[in-house]
Amino acid sequence: MKLRDLVRGLEHRQIHGRMSIEIEGIAYNSRQVERGSIFVAIKGQETDGHDYIEEAIEKGARAVVLEDENRRIGGVPTVVVPNSRKALGTISTAFFGNPSAKMTLIGITGTNGKTTTAYLAESILKGAGFRTGVIGTIDYHFEGTFHRGTTTTPESYDLQKMLKDMLEQGVSHVIVEVSSHALHQHRTEGCHFDIGAFTNLTPDHLDYHKTMDHYFESKASLFTHFLRQSMKPHSVALINLDDPKGRVLWERLSLPKMSYGLKGERTISAKDIHASITGLSARIITPNGGVSFRSPLLGEFNLYNILASAGIGLALKVDLEVVRGGIEALGGVPGRVERIRNERGLHIFVDYAHTPDALERILRTLRDAKAGGRIITVFGCGGDRDRGKRPLMGAIAGRYSDLALITSDNPRTEDPAAIIREIEEGMRTESIRAMDRKELARGFREKGYVKVLERREGIRSAIKLAKAGDVVLVAGKGHEDYQIIGRKRFPFDDRYEIRETLKNAHDET
Repeated sequence: MKLRDLVRGLEHRQIHGRMSIEIEGIAYNSRQVERGSIFVAIKGQETDGHDYIEEAIEKGARAVVLEDENRRIGGVPTVVVPNSRKALGTISTAFFGNPSAKMTLIGITGTNGKTTTAYLAESILKGAGFRTGVIGTIDYHFEGTFHRGTTTTPESYDLQKMLKDMLEQGVSHVIVEVSSHALHQHRTEGCHFDIGAFTNLTPDHLDYHKTMDHYFESKASLFTHFLRQSMKPHSVALINLDDPKGRVLWERLSLPKMSYGLKGERTISAKDIHASITGLSARIITPNGGVSFRSPLLGEFNLYNILASAGIGLALKVDLEVVRGGIEALGGVPGRVERIRNERGLHIFVDYAHTPDALERILRTLRDAKAGGRIITVFGCGGDRDRGKRPLMGAIAGRYSDLALITSDNPRTEDPAAIIREIEEGMRTESIRAMDRKELARGFREKGYVKVLERREGIRSAIKLAKAGDVVLVAGKGHEDYQIIGRKRFPFDDRYEIRETLKNAHDET
């Protein structure tokens, strides 16, 4: 593709050099530069791509896109832009032939519920006969192809390439979990959405966004910018109107919109709701009529996810019976209130809950649904992330658990013991009694918490202490099969550790 065609839609400050040269590829990492490519220099949080421009040219980059107009670059054409990340999206979209314009693209954003809503929507759309793809937190998958997800929403080049690959494999409908980071960093630049769904907004990622207002505005841009600018003729916003920020967003939007929720007048709502430790049943109410369902998913928060997915089906004119079938066909989502079967009569769940709101929702659900047993919670907080939520999560775990084991999550470069001490502050605000390891070894008869630095040991202690009828929740990491300590990833899977503990206990008997 000629450079002039590639950069035609760019907002630019300066252009230098011959624009008629052929560009054979795109790279935003100097290590991935191949001869004939264009290198886009991005300023990251830890490294600056401008420092690698010379290396990229030595490797064969034919042109460079950059933000810093003071950089002296010779020998190749350069395009100076206000925002390199935004430029990368525009260039990538042109290079791959604007793939999202040729398929149905559904974007889901919000603090919690994105992954489960995406899986439910996928199940519904498959039931309707569509060929689907999902790009999200757990993985990126389509037509039997799976890629591990390194971020919830990939960088714009990778996203556009993936959409192109999906299109070539016959995928007609793609569901994308759209993170606030992705929106703020223009990773969805060039994406033309048919549907944008908003699940909820609660405190998270404040280490990056700093304020809730900034966090909300990043999420809102999926609707106020990307959906509004979409070239799709019938694009629609789907908003959880029970969420306070959902109502703010609703009032702001002038484009076609649908609402869902359980309070007041909503486009999609539910009645005859029954929830237990084994799942959910309810009747979904829509302008097209009602339909009843049963699902193994737990809790009111999952009912909201189900309503969101039904709204996506409704927006795409999927028959209500097909919507019901899709909801009921989804047995569960990896690491999202994932049940670990066992022969000891324990209710064991692994969940990704890593925010105060998510942890409270799952613990309230388990408390309300449990059949007389105790609740034992194993959890921690990630290092190098929002420190403000640590005592909040400690207070929530203490309030709803009979026993809380505070342990390591992904400590990253922080001292795990220091993170645990900050979580412990929340336990103290709830006047939860601290227990030592020796006392815990004798079992526990009253409400309390204990600090267990090693996550594996915390999980094993919880399983060994639990009795038939008890609920054990291992929260924070969900589907993750690694633990980040320092700057390295080590193999670690909560589900594996639970099953090994159950197996070893069985073998010992």
